[in-house]
Amino acid sequence: MPKVLIVGAGIGGIAVALRLMHKGYQTTVLEANDYAGGKLHAIELNGYRFDLGPSLFTMPQYVTALFELYDLDPEAYFQYHQKETTCNYFWEDGTCFNAKSEKDIFIKEASTIFGATPEKLRAYLDRNQEKYDLTSSLFLEKSLHKLNTYLSKDTVRAILQLGKLDINTSLNHTNERFFSHPKLVQLFNRYATYNGSSPYQTPGIMSMIPHLEMHFGTFYPRGGMHQISQSLFRLAQKQGVLFKMGEKATNINIEKGKASGVTTDKAHYEADIVVSNMDVYPTYKKLLKNQKQPKKVLDQERSSSALIFYWGIAKEFPELDLHNIFYSENYPEEFDHLFEKKTLSNDPTVYVNITSKEEKADAPEGHENWFVMINAPGNYSQDWTLLKARARKHIIAKLNRILGIDLASLITVEHSLDPTDIERATSSYRGALYGAASNNKFAAFLRHPNFSRKIKNLYFCGGSVHPGGGIPLCLLSAKIVADLVPKLDTCSKK
Repeated sequence: MPKVLIVGAGIGGIAVALRLMHKGYQTTVLEANDYAGGKLHAIELNGYRFDLGPSLFTMPQYVTALFELYDLDPEAYFQYHQKETTCNYFWEDGTCFNAKSEKDIFIKEASTIFGATPEKLRAYLDRNQEKYDLTSSLFLEKSLHKLNTYLSKDTVRAILQLGKLDINTSLNHTNERFFSHPKLVQLFNRYATYNGSSPYQTPGIMSMIPHLEMHFGTFYPRGGMHQISQSLFRLAQKQGVLFKMGEKATNINIEKGKASGVTTDKAHYEADIVVSNMDVYPTYKKLLKNQKQPKKVLDQERSSSALIFYWGIAKEFPELDLHNIFYSENYPEEFDHLFEKKTLSNDPTVYVNITSKEEKADAPEGHENWFVMINAPGNYSQDWTLLKARARKHIIAKLNRILGIDLASLITVEHSLDPTDIERATSSYRGALYGAASNNKFAAFLRHPNFSRKIKNLYFCGGSVHPGGGIPLCLLSAKIVADLVPKLDTCSKK
């Protein structure tokens, strides 16, 4: 039976292992950490449970599809429910907007608060859906680096309607073209952060992101975000995928222009197929040191990172929900600091995620578990001890002003992650959450392909390659790789 070796047990690595195992390959996953899931990890501190990584769950069909691949009922292994409110938004002047997932309610309430006509809001949302419908099969479901992708009817249709995609203008400009209220523009500008980019640089096509959230919904998985990766990990183990935890890959072995196996700090493994689920930058710099480096791809600007505080809070806040945003008073300045100055502004936008709103057991009775995050630049050797201390002060002051509380007195436990911690734990270059940034219109085409043009039988999946970062895109990346890997009869003849 042909063998596959996968470097990295992030969600993309687990998903591609499941797909290739189903395809008939003997599949082994090598993971440097002693846990599976990559960024989808969790901790418990003094009775509080915290998800360490991604906090937003959309498009659950890409998770359940992996159970269905094995003719299993997903609900027997993985449960989740849809949220009625996608996010609560707060501003310093007292404005508050509870964004509902149902489109008609969202339009009605947004029109009342922000003064945009229902017709304008609906036209904007319909335009976003049209962008998604025109491009999803090209940008999300197939390799951008194979000729047959461009010979499809869907691609021709998208090319003929390029003017509708807003690729030659920024997301901010696209939003300002529709709306005059600065808070509504700011609300829709935030979606640039879903791929670690700036709304003042990323192209307007990214306005399709709110469509994904509003059309497909936002969800909460029972047991927390960590259960997404853990349920798939258990499924993979059940199906016979072999995981070697605490085993760090040191080299992808190449013989006569083909990937032939992987050497780790403990052993040497041979394989017919090698898939890297590791960030593409360290994959080349550490595992493919003697191979030609794709300089243009590796030199791309990296996405933003994050500074996260995990706080146990000795109080419950009925005005807050699972997802909450407290906006900066100067959004352009915040992103200028992130991407130009590589530092933090003194008035960052603050995201607060509280899973105890969904599962009381995540915090002691009468308490809440706060995942408090601000966007941060990547790690460029800044003084993170100083930046973290300043940010903590500014975050607490902002939340105090808006919520009218003394937050510091309510914090019972604390943990934090900065870009250096993220880089160290996940091998994400500079601590970038989404690989390369999407701050120019060619970013999607500049992402590393899901295969190597120079080395046969070498593939790539995960957030740093096509189609991008985030749980749904990582799962789509795994599917693209599985579709590219040769069928067994083809592979066995080589």
